[in-house]
Formats: sequence, structure tokens, C-alpha cells
Amino acid sequence: MVRPNAARNEAIQVVLIFLVLAVMMIPIFWMGSAAFKYSVDVYQLKLFFEPTLRNFVEITEPPYLIQEKFLNSTIVATVTVALAIPLATLAAYGFSRFRLVGEKMMFVTILATQFLPAVVIVLPFFIMFRDLGLLDTRLGLIIVDLALVMPFGIWMIKGFIDGIPIEIEEAAMIDGASRLQVIGRVILPLAAPGIVTAGIFCFIIAWNEFLFALILTTNEAVTLPVGLALFKAEEGELWHYIAAAGILIMVPMWVLALLIQKHFVQGMTMGAVK
Repeated sequence: MVRPNAARNEAIQVVLIFLVLAVMMIPIFWMGSAAFKYSVDVYQLKLFFEPTLRNFVEITEPPYLIQEKFLNSTIVATVTVALAIPLATLAAYGFSRFRLVGEKMMFVTILATQFLPAVVIVLPFFIMFRDLGLLDTRLGLIIVDLALVMPFGIWMIKGFIDGIPIEIEEAAMIDGASRLQVIGRVILPLAAPGIVTAGIFCFIIAWNEFLFALILTTNEAVTLPVGLALFKAEEGELWHYIAAAGILIMVPMWVLALLIQKHFVQGMTMGAVK
């Protein structure tokens, strides 16, 4: 028999959960519906309206050319993760398994970079890239994004490697495996959920990065988040275009989450247990 207090507490929890979901989903629902509305319908609270795909077509035409921004974001985020995760995994393994001189200071210094406001370091990056000819290039954005995601990747992957018993590696090395073979055949399979989870978060950081892309690009390497600022006219912000472009920004995240949901959930669970 369920006690009245327990039933009341459960009902309150359910209501609170639905309120939180409503707060989270209402903006997404508004954006999703606005993406298919004509401009005259955007500011009207209509549950039923005449849908259109014209917004998605028009944002691909001059002067917006959102497909170019989409390509830039995809290349920058993908290359960033492809470079960051192997390097972060090797660095995390070194911090986890070797005792180094000044190890704690190095690790704290790496993590401390995450607490620096981006606006403080964007000017030095701008001056350096200007002198190197890297302004408004994908390579410049990749370098910046590597600097942003590497500390996070090292910290997160190290936590998963710390949870792998070192005796497994010692047994493999006794059987004749080299250090690289141990990393490739023992550590990587066992830490795969954590590495995948770190890769997802690194991709999200690189995909959504705005300030550096805004300051360091002007035309050729403009990414999707910066491209949203282009949807302006004399009458103000073109919210139906912004909503359509917002859908394009969110779709890759949804697809990525669905494709690697199993590894993502396992990795988050491992991290929670640890």
C-alpha cells in the first residue's frame, strides 16, 4: 500500500519534471514551428498555420548561403575532434600511468586554461593569426578549437583511464606486449565509452563555438553560429530564417546522439559510478 505522503511526493516530482521539460521544450517547439512559418505568422501564437519550406530554400540563396557555413562548421568540428581525441588520450594516459616531475602543476595548469574568459585571449589570437595569415581560415579555427577542447578532453579521458586496473596492463606486458600495444589493445577498448563521450562533448564545443569564429572570420570561414547573425533586414531580425538555420545546427547533434547513444550512455554511467 502506498503511503499518502509518498504518493504526494511522487506526484510533486512528476509535476516538477513536466515543468522542467516544458521550460526546455517550449523554446525548441517555437523554433521548430517558426522554421516552417511565413514571416507574417512568426509573431502570432498559432498552433495551426500554413507550413512552408521556403525558409530553408531562401537561406541557401545569396546573400546568406547557409550551406557554406554548414560546410565550414562540419569541417572545423570534425577535424578538431579527429586531432584532439588521439592527442588527449595519449596525454591522459601519460598523466594517469606515469609519475612526472611537476605532474600536478602541469595538470592544474591545463585545467586552469578552461577558466580563462574567451574574451581575454581572443585579441592575442587575432594578432597572432593576422601576422601568420590565418585570419578567416578553417585552419585558424581548428587551432583555436583544439586549444579549447584539449584540456577538457584530457581531464575527462584521464578519469576513465584511472578506473582501469593497472594490473591488466602489467599482465599484458608480462606476456610480451609493448606499451603502444597495451594502449591500443587494452586501454582503448576498455576506455572506449569514455573516449566516445569526450569526443561528443568536444564536437559540441567546436560546433557551437561563437566568439572566436566571430572575431577571426569575415567571409570564407564563417561558421553556422556566426551565420545566424546575418539574418537581419531593415525591419529587424528575420526570425523565420534564424529558426530554419537553427534547425540545421541542431540536426547533426541529434543524428550524432542517435548513432552513438549506446556508447554515450555507457560512458556517462561509468563516469557517474567512478
